Amino acid sequence: MARYAFVQRIMGLLLMILSGAMLPPIGIALYYADGGLTPFIEAGIVLLLLGLLVWLPARSAHRELRLRDGFLIVALFWLVLSFASAAPLILANRPDMSITDAVFEAVSGLTTTGATVLSGLDTLPHSILWYRAQLHWLGGMGIIVLAVAILPMLGVGGMQMYRAETAGPVKDSKITPRITQTAKALWFIYFGLTMLCALAYWLAGMGPFDAITHSFSTLATGGFSTHDASLAYFHSTTIEWLAVLFMGLGGINFSLHFLAWRNASLKAYWRDPECRTYLIVLLIASGIIAFYLLGRGVFGSFGESLRASMFHVVSVVTTTGFITENFSLWPTFVPLFIIFIGFMGGCAGSTSGGMKVIRLHLLFKQGVRELQRLIHPSAQVPLKMGERAVPDRVMESVWGFVAIYVLLVAVMTLILVATGMVPLDAFSAVATSINNIGPGLGSVFFTFADVSDVGKWTCTAAMLLGRLEIFTLLVLFTPSFWRH
Repeated sequence: MARYAFVQRIMGLLLMILSGAMLPPIGIALYYADGGLTPFIEAGIVLLLLGLLVWLPARSAHRELRLRDGFLIVALFWLVLSFASAAPLILANRPDMSITDAVFEAVSGLTTTGATVLSGLDTLPHSILWYRAQLHWLGGMGIIVLAVAILPMLGVGGMQMYRAETAGPVKDSKITPRITQTAKALWFIYFGLTMLCALAYWLAGMGPFDAITHSFSTLATGGFSTHDASLAYFHSTTIEWLAVLFMGLGGINFSLHFLAWRNASLKAYWRDPECRTYLIVLLIASGIIAFYLLGRGVFGSFGESLRASMFHVVSVVTTTGFITENFSLWPTFVPLFIIFIGFMGGCAGSTSGGMKVIRLHLLFKQGVRELQRLIHPSAQVPLKMGERAVPDRVMESVWGFVAIYVLLVAVMTLILVATGMVPLDAFSAVATSINNIGPGLGSVFFTFADVSDVGKWTCTAAMLLGRLEIFTLLVLFTPSFWRH
């Protein structure tokens, strides 16, 4: 029981920290006098008291934090956080949301998915719009990574929590010797790029409020906007190209940003095999779609076609989900191609969702190796990532991850079809949820409002599974996890 008391203590601390996230929206509500003050005050008080009630009985619990505890804390905190973050949306009069819709919106924000059940964003209170963007920003680098930098000051270690949050084939590398220094370095880079993005948006013509909220959504690769028309509202090609730049940066491993900043050199990006593959895929996919759209007469010039194709390719591959055009109405090849490349996602260690470039890169290399083995059955062909050999254990985990990923997409798509959705719409809804992209196809391109409650809860589960890269949640359902 001491083990669970210790987990309870950390959960209480994290809930009390979360209550502080209500302060910025409270400030925004006061500044704009938008009538949205009360829900955030009430939610902040409830979360603070709930955190105290959870923490007080276990405040004296101390023990070494194990990897198993890290998985439990991460999974529990994201589940609790999802419901807790929905509190101000449930309590608010504008918008008037059901519990299902509020939880869907909160999870979409925290997992940086960007799918929404709301419309009429231009008329909503500024405090609600700020809160949605803030959920993106906090979820972008991971609430737990932030907690890793804070909890040591409260007497709680964090290496195991960091490993559980950053599940993936290459997750043990640290850019600084101590985990707290790593977390602080990542947040320093994240905060700096966010402020730089906000400044660039402001100079390009956005107002201060829109510039900050959209910078939150851009670096977090989330996609929530303050306008129904998303970035098309601003009618600015400069803003679109700035979004392409910062969305692209958000999809790169933040460790590489740190190395580039520390060494004052861009060489780290091209030397990294995953980042190199990511950049090449973005360029090739954008070129293919640009030429196709031009050939089909969708756009009148190659420059216009390239701008539209690159914006939406980068938006979907980085799983941001900003839109300037209804690409679901483009020739069928294009929206399907965009949704499929969205499965790739960004780089490991980025704010993007999806399977991650490194996994698909390794699968491609494994396929090439199998072809070589067919020709030379006795040959020993090492699998390398850059100059490093990849252990067989890593490839096994990659194959397992992809198999479970595909199975979950199939099962959840069937669930949505069973609720009455058109198969293509159902597939795109699940794909955009588990990959944390945002817009789907057809009826779920702009909003998920018409999806049934069963469908919304299915997509909510898909968003959480995608954000935590599946195994962090599924491991809790294995009997061996709970054995001492």
